[in-house]
Amino acid sequence: NGNDKKKFKEERLLCSSSRVLHLRHIPSDVTEAEIISLGLPFGEVNNLLMLKRKNQALLEMASEEAAISMVKYYTHAVPHFRSQPVYVQFSNYKQLQTDDLPDQAGIQDTLQAMNTMQSGRLVLRSAFAAKDQLLPVQGSVLRIIVEDHVYPVTLEMLHQIFSKFGTVSKIITFTKNNQFHALLQYSDPVNAYYAKMDLDGQSIYAGCCILRIDFSKLATLKVKYNNDKSRDFTRSDLPSGDVQPFLEPCVPPAFGTQNIIFLSDAGATGFVPAMSFSQGAGNNAINTIPGLLVPAVPGPLSSLAFTMSAVPGQMTALGVTRVPGTSVLLVSNLNPDVSLFGVYGDVHRVKIMFKKKENALVQMADATQAQLAITYLNGQRLHGRFLRTAFSKYHTIQLPRDGQRDQGLTKDYSNSTLHRFKKPGSKNFHNIFPPSATLHLSNIPPSVTVDYLKDLFASTGAAVKAFRFLQKDCKMALIQLGSVEEAVHALIDLHNHYLGENHHLRVSFSKSTV
Repeated sequence: NGNDKKKFKEERLLCSSSRVLHLRHIPSDVTEAEIISLGLPFGEVNNLLMLKRKNQALLEMASEEAAISMVKYYTHAVPHFRSQPVYVQFSNYKQLQTDDLPDQAGIQDTLQAMNTMQSGRLVLRSAFAAKDQLLPVQGSVLRIIVEDHVYPVTLEMLHQIFSKFGTVSKIITFTKNNQFHALLQYSDPVNAYYAKMDLDGQSIYAGCCILRIDFSKLATLKVKYNNDKSRDFTRSDLPSGDVQPFLEPCVPPAFGTQNIIFLSDAGATGFVPAMSFSQGAGNNAINTIPGLLVPAVPGPLSSLAFTMSAVPGQMTALGVTRVPGTSVLLVSNLNPDVSLFGVYGDVHRVKIMFKKKENALVQMADATQAQLAITYLNGQRLHGRFLRTAFSKYHTIQLPRDGQRDQGLTKDYSNSTLHRFKKPGSKNFHNIFPPSATLHLSNIPPSVTVDYLKDLFASTGAAVKAFRFLQKDCKMALIQLGSVEEAVHALIDLHNHYLGENHHLRVSFSKSTV
């Protein structure tokens, strides 16, 4: 009968049991943190190997008993990611050997962080249980306000930060009273409780973008569109509406997965994982949160900072691990252009390598800006080559001494008038976006026409697809080019281009479409 068949199937599974589990049919955008979260309810997770190209993963539990419990449970209650079933079975491997594989250092940081977090939760549960009390859960929807909103905060960043505590099903972001607000719904109210407990009062970036979290009175969220303002992670069929479609952060393949908001943790070798925890310096530093453009989020009760070291001016983000406290970048495979790097921070100095002219050091104003440059420019294609950007071992670029021959390889831009971020609280901090085919133009004088601007951008070799002015006085406009690479090249060539009437064109990447 049916029960006998089910029992036989379970017994057959147990005969081939192993600590290592094989997970299949994993959606391509699922993070390491989400995979690890499948195993944590059953025990400590020892290791993880993501097989992205095959949409598979290998997960090693600390004990065979934990692995058996996990397979038994998920055989009957199939887990889902992005509304897609994921299948869990025993692997033929008895142990994972991943020490020599790229990006594994970051995954190990993520594992340590999540295992530590799980241990803390179990202690908390036990404390309430000892008093015959339930956790003070108040619902699955959180209301989030970002105070001191200096640097960009995106829906994807929030998703990566809060996914550390459980499955996030829906997010809606909006601006109210000139403050960034968000409503975020978990599939389980207990996860919402832990997220509020750990993240309330933490900083996404060191010293700013502070999270204020409370429970919402709403029982559930109704999301109509999937875009950069709202998203239902259980519904991939929703339209994008009139807003720009939802975009994943631009994380170069060489640095691992999209976990945006992560910081580079190993110099030129790799990006910090999606869910790392790291202990920063200072009282406001916290362990990192999984998978954010933010470096590893500090463990429970720390400051999430998007930082590389929990020092103000550095990106200590939620979800990062060891973070370099340097503002100097190593740029390879292409000579860096000040205008391009200047989109993500103020370039102070540049030094071209004497023996390798295609390599250079670039010193930004601080480590936060250096991290932004890595996040958005590493892996960017330009002139048919891929730009590689990582943290340098140097903390400053030394200017040549008097009389020292330098052949003009070292340039000082500390006092450049082209710096976009020299004013504290500048609105430019809120308009930092990944390279895109659409460019935002500003400081256009009244005498300049549409045809002139189209011809100007076409002169860079770009195909102009669309153009429109944003205001009646025509001081700002959007122009869409044939590709992201064409737009990057045009920005380099035309930012600060003189248009007459004492006006210099300002060019930046846009999140909008024409």
